[in-house]
Amino acid sequence: MEILDILRKYSFVFKKSLGQNFLTDSQLLDAIARDAGVEKTDTVVEIGAGAGTLTRALAARASKVVAFDIDEALVPVLRESLAGVENAEIVFRDVLKCSDEELLGIIGGKFKVVANIPYYITTPLVMRFAESSLPVESVTVTVQKEVAERLVAEAGTPEYGAISATVALRGDARITRDVPRRMFRPVPNVDSAVVRIDFVRDKFPATDVGAVSELVRQCFRMRRKTLLNNLIAAGYGKEKARLAIERAGFPADVRGERLSAKDYVGLYGELNLTE
Repeated sequence: MEILDILRKYSFVFKKSLGQNFLTDSQLLDAIARDAGVEKTDTVVEIGAGAGTLTRALAARASKVVAFDIDEALVPVLRESLAGVENAEIVFRDVLKCSDEELLGIIGGKFKVVANIPYYITTPLVMRFAESSLPVESVTVTVQKEVAERLVAEAGTPEYGAISATVALRGDARITRDVPRRMFRPVPNVDSAVVRIDFVRDKFPATDVGAVSELVRQCFRMRRKTLLNNLIAAGYGKEKARLAIERAGFPADVRGERLSAKDYVGLYGELNLTE
């Protein structure tokens, strides 16, 4: 039975508040699993099991799939759509409310994250895994196209922001494919793209990446202001901030969006040296 027929069978109602737009094309779903680099030895954590279509594609390639969802109305749908799939487990919990210890207890070891998620959860989800102590190797997400462009943006481009720099501090991000809106059911108002982020835990050795991430947030807090003014607003003395910016190799009137992740690491070092 086709997935849309299964949804109708159980009178499932799509919830706009949960961003429920499901992918049903088997070739696209397999391509996303391939983009995520899923291999037979991998454990995959899926966020948002939906109707189980991506879950099934991931399970065909992985050793184990642990799929989280919060909508228990999907229980009968998933029971039928995943019938015969022995290596997939569905967990009805909010992954953003689980501690690292709870997640590790459920998942068991190192893993890759794959998700088709709505806009409002993108940043919290990416940061949930990027900033955790969990053994997560990568995050591959299908998100609104403009959000995807922010995740992979380079310094100095209009799309570049705090999330771009924060992701770049922890890994390497790239768009693997575009996904037209017509591929979803129901059809959303925007196109999407698949982004893969491969985490590199020691990308900046001997650096407190968490502290640099906080610095990035401070420097983008008021985007229209200069980097100097944002640092002053964050509590740094004007002369100290100006000197640190210049020592990092930038003019005093530079804006935060001109600095790459590497530049922020350098700026953080200069701010600490001038204390």
